[in-house]
Amino acid sequence: MFRVILLLAATALAHGYKNPHYAPGRTTMVHLFEWKWDDIAAECERWLGPRGFGGIQISPPNENLIIWSHNRPWWERYQPMSYQLTTRSGNEQQFASMVRRCNDAGVRIYVDAIINHMTGTWNENVGTGGNTANFGQFNYPGVPFGRNDFNWPECYIEPSDYGCCPERVRNCQLSGLKDLNQGTEYVRQMIVTFMNRLIDMGVAGFRIDAAKHMWPGDLRIIYDRLHNLNTAHGFPSGARPYIYQEVIDLGGEAVSRDEYTPLAAVTEFKFGMELSRAFQGGNQLRWLANWGPQWNLLASADSLVFIDNHDNQRGHGAGGNILTYKQARPYKGAIAFMLAHPYGEPQLMSSFGFQNTEAGPPMDSSGNLISPSINSDNTCGNGWICEHRWRQIYQMVAFRNVAGNTNINDWWDNGSNQIAFCRGGQGFIAFNNDSWDLNQNLQTCLPAGRYCDVISGSKSGNSCTGKTVTVGNDGRALISVGANDYDMMLAIHRGPESSL
Repeated sequence: MFRVILLLAATALAHGYKNPHYAPGRTTMVHLFEWKWDDIAAECERWLGPRGFGGIQISPPNENLIIWSHNRPWWERYQPMSYQLTTRSGNEQQFASMVRRCNDAGVRIYVDAIINHMTGTWNENVGTGGNTANFGQFNYPGVPFGRNDFNWPECYIEPSDYGCCPERVRNCQLSGLKDLNQGTEYVRQMIVTFMNRLIDMGVAGFRIDAAKHMWPGDLRIIYDRLHNLNTAHGFPSGARPYIYQEVIDLGGEAVSRDEYTPLAAVTEFKFGMELSRAFQGGNQLRWLANWGPQWNLLASADSLVFIDNHDNQRGHGAGGNILTYKQARPYKGAIAFMLAHPYGEPQLMSSFGFQNTEAGPPMDSSGNLISPSINSDNTCGNGWICEHRWRQIYQMVAFRNVAGNTNINDWWDNGSNQIAFCRGGQGFIAFNNDSWDLNQNLQTCLPAGRYCDVISGSKSGNSCTGKTVTVGNDGRALISVGANDYDMMLAIHRGPESSL
């Protein structure tokens, strides 16, 4: 009986780490990659809050090594020097202000937590907070960490290790990064103190970078020592942080994602890989009728899903030919499907433009980040892409909010690449990835009336700037998506953005 009680308690805790604790009526997170804290706070207030976004993943907030030899690459943020809250994004006071302002706007903050490792070995030796380290001696006085806090003897993960040797994947160095030993009490204490400090400041949860390179048993101890979310920031009493663990598992590896789902949610890399393939024409859209676990994806409640993230849009991580902002039409189609479908907790990517996959964010000659500018059409400038400001994307965030917890019904396809489905009686979406027009009388599941297609335009008074869809008393409407239309989808719903 005691063992059963322990098992039930562990199950309850794991379930607790799988709730993002969004404000009511919000459902979607965006990764504001490499944004400054002051800019994120402003974006919460002027755009993300009013548009119904649920949360933001931010770049690592703790001190990292400054790497001028590579012209301040994006990945320097993944080379920790200490747990001090000083980076190019801002200092501790700016971080605290951002969290408060975003929570006040109804938008939660999720921290990219780098707890697997410290830096690699570099000629440079100054962090964004001014700390130095002795890489050869595994000495990081800014924490402090010393040699006894790292896995020993020193070893390096080889490509062949992923197929055979979980102990090497977890105990050896990933890309030469000094591998912390989370099995020691002191290392756990330093990590837990860092994460609890962020929770107390009002963050809602964490992305656990390189989770597959840490032992699940060590992570469980760390997670269970974390504080409850701060009720002073609007979280319910007893709420546990949302945790989603980076575990790249496309099958056939010695370390499985299934070892981590009992702990918390997991990043589902197969999701973006398969949808990218389908929307690029490598698989027919009709096969998406059973999208979800039948595609060998994780259970919906276990998965954080995305089309692209900061790694795979640069060819790192997993998934092969991933859609990004650079293939805008199919990319927006894949994003729309992700947001229209109830599977998983979705995350959007908000990028800066790049040609070189090593390139860091827009910066001046001194290495200071340049803020995104906001254009008159609400898009971004100064080198920032801001996909979350694209109409076809933010309108689908609203669609998902309106759809709520409804399931898919009234699926239709043409046996090829034209598909459509309802979300209960709340929303309807159709896609055309064929080379001929879609013109069909389809069941929308919506009440009779006129609706604005939120993809081709928006509502303006009592009319639409894009397509207008007229739904009859039987819920049916003529749906038209041309093969050469600017976008491959049409979406209507019962919310104020669509219903006339």
